Amino acid sequence: MAVCARLCGVGQSRRCRRRQRNNQQDQGSDSDMDEEEGERIVGQRQGDVSGGGPERGATAAAAAATAGPSDAGEYGSGHVNRGGSTGPPHPQSLAELPPELLVEIISLLPGTVLPNVALVCKKFRQILNTETIWRRRCMEEFGMKEDLRKMEAGGVSSQDLYVKRVNPRVKSGRFMKLLPDYEHMDYRDVYTHLLHPYRHILGLWQPDIGPYGGLLNVVVDGLFIIGWMYLPPHDPRVEDPMRRRPLFRIHMWESKKATVECMYGHKGPHKGDIQTVKKDEFSTKCNQTDHHRMPGGRQEEFRTWLEEEWGRTLEEIFHEHMQELILMKFIYTSQYDNCLTYRRIYLPPAMPTDLLQPGLFKGTYGSHGLEIVMLSFHGTYARATKLTGDPNVPAGQLTLDVDLTHPVALPELEQQRSIEELSRLVLGVHEEVQREAAQQATGTSSTARRASEGPHSSAGAAEEMATDHGACSDGCQPGPSSPSSPSSSNCNETQPFILPLGVIARNGVYPRTCRKCFYGTGLIAGHGFTSPERTPGLFVLFDEDRFGFIWLELKSFSLYSRLTDQLAHAHAPNMERFEAMLHNMQSWTS
Repeated sequence: MAVCARLCGVGQSRRCRRRQRNNQQDQGSDSDMDEEEGERIVGQRQGDVSGGGPERGATAAAAAATAGPSDAGEYGSGHVNRGGSTGPPHPQSLAELPPELLVEIISLLPGTVLPNVALVCKKFRQILNTETIWRRRCMEEFGMKEDLRKMEAGGVSSQDLYVKRVNPRVKSGRFMKLLPDYEHMDYRDVYTHLLHPYRHILGLWQPDIGPYGGLLNVVVDGLFIIGWMYLPPHDPRVEDPMRRRPLFRIHMWESKKATVECMYGHKGPHKGDIQTVKKDEFSTKCNQTDHHRMPGGRQEEFRTWLEEEWGRTLEEIFHEHMQELILMKFIYTSQYDNCLTYRRIYLPPAMPTDLLQPGLFKGTYGSHGLEIVMLSFHGTYARATKLTGDPNVPAGQLTLDVDLTHPVALPELEQQRSIEELSRLVLGVHEEVQREAAQQATGTSSTARRASEGPHSSAGAAEEMATDHGACSDGCQPGPSSPSSPSSSNCNETQPFILPLGVIARNGVYPRTCRKCFYGTGLIAGHGFTSPERTPGLFVLFDEDRFGFIWLELKSFSLYSRLTDQLAHAHAPNMERFEAMLHNMQSWTS
């Protein structure tokens, strides 16, 4: 407030002090000032600047002449040219600028500080009634790009906007309007009552649905804030685009109050609620769960869910184990009735040394179907973390851990057909990695022991470790930090690739050329995440948008394809916040 007063140059003005004393009395009447008065002020100011005729010029000059010294800042000081004519007054403070220029300046400020600007003076309160200011805030802060009067409800079908209701007393049907008339709604209302209060839930979230997890994207979509649940394509079409299903939406009624509606179920939108649990966590609640029920009972609900989730009927799924997994998932997930808790997740930051652009990928997981993973890079390691999971390896767990310091050179194309040859190569690297880990552990314990014996022993231990490291570097293949590393070399060079005989590819189709291959481990476990262990495998980089992993012990192949949707408000502020998020994610399901 004090800073704004100094900027305006009205802090020492007697007229400003009178305004401050009368602020309480004028507050009620000033808040109701409409746009017509603002336009009148703009027109008056433009007339003053352009001269406005001899009569208006004389009036302004008389007012300036009769004003006291303290009022000079209110009217501005006249400028006398050498010819003796009086020119337009020069502004002495920010408040004396033309209103159209003030609109341009104030529209550059964040929307969170505009209420404080309104407290400075009456003129600023008038300026803040201008739609241009709030339209710019809605566009720059929340991505609104279209005219509010012409904007359609993006992502919401006409069936959602108008739901047909049959009146039992009348044979003909009628349409009941479910959304308000936005003709009389302005950008200030949308910003103040919708966008700003719910800004903290925009972005990516993971629902707490036991081992299954999920991916929720909350976005400003037209005149709504919509929570879209992202679902993988129907198995096994891993390269198809993601499917979206709305779980809730927030919009405004004529009362200028935001309304939360649950979109789950089959009877259209109904009453819901959103509560902030704590920072980076919120929950949804459905107040009319009867809208989720279907006339045919649970069997009809299961058939409908199965067609949406898998794109087929239960009779078309011949694998008995897969049928059990699908039925188990339906029973587990349907009990929540869209009353869920969500925790914020971030997209991984990108670094120039990354093997490929990190992000979200869809992957094939055998009888569990398609799942979503997050690929991120951590020094010399690439890691894929599950955002959706299954009863064996739940969401939040590290499904793939790839060691980029150990590339694997594939044999000739004919030898690639042999699972024994591939196993020999990968297991050889696996044993080498285990030896290096044992040497590091021995060197660390030796360093600690010699450090306790004295400084001379510590120097000897350091020299011994340096010798061991040099020997290992000579014997190992070059890592990412060396000039010939896979991340710094030309990754556009491709080589033929074929899956070994006996390895099952769920989708049946995969790229026939690859760029690089690396040793890695994959996480496997029994039902209920029992006896988890990391098993060696081969990470295969096909291109910027696809990679694969061969699970040697399972004799299966997973193909991963990039999720290409534009995800706003989802990037991590820094690597530290992202690492903390990953750590918390693994603790949710461990």
